[in-house]
Amino acid sequence: MEKKEATARIRINKLLESAGWRFVDDENGRANIELEPDVDITKVGDDFEHTKKGYIDYLLLDSRSFPVCVLEAKRERIHPLSAKEQARDYAKSKNARFVILSNGISHYLWDTEEGNPEIITEFPNQESLQHRSTYVPNVSDLIEES
Repeated sequence: MEKKEATARIRINKLLESAGWRFVDDENGRANIELEPDVDITKVGDDFEHTKKGYIDYLLLDSRSFPVCVLEAKRERIHPLSAKEQARDYAKSKNARFVILSNGISHYLWDTEEGNPEIITEFPNQESLQHRSTYVPNVSDLIEES
């Protein structure tokens, strides 16, 4: 039996929440995830198959509510890297530097300014993405390391 995208999204939602991302405002702060246009997570529940189709599955926001990462979700049977170019275009359109590609089982994090997607075992939190985007390595220290 073919696994539906909803199964992957349920897993992805749990991974996002485990990393501290919020779908709704709560005691920890404002929501920092935007879903496809016109999708209200409180009304969808686990039934993602019947949501309106947008073009960005998840848009993760930094502490100032600016886009920092596009998360592209695929069905479990589809390799997440198949969405690499599509997700890069979405990220570029939102001025987001990072992309997460996931099918609920395999996950990749891609800093579109620094190279290729890398496999990850858990989703980054908001602070780690912000740190990655502002980190500038000291080149002379790197040269001295061997």
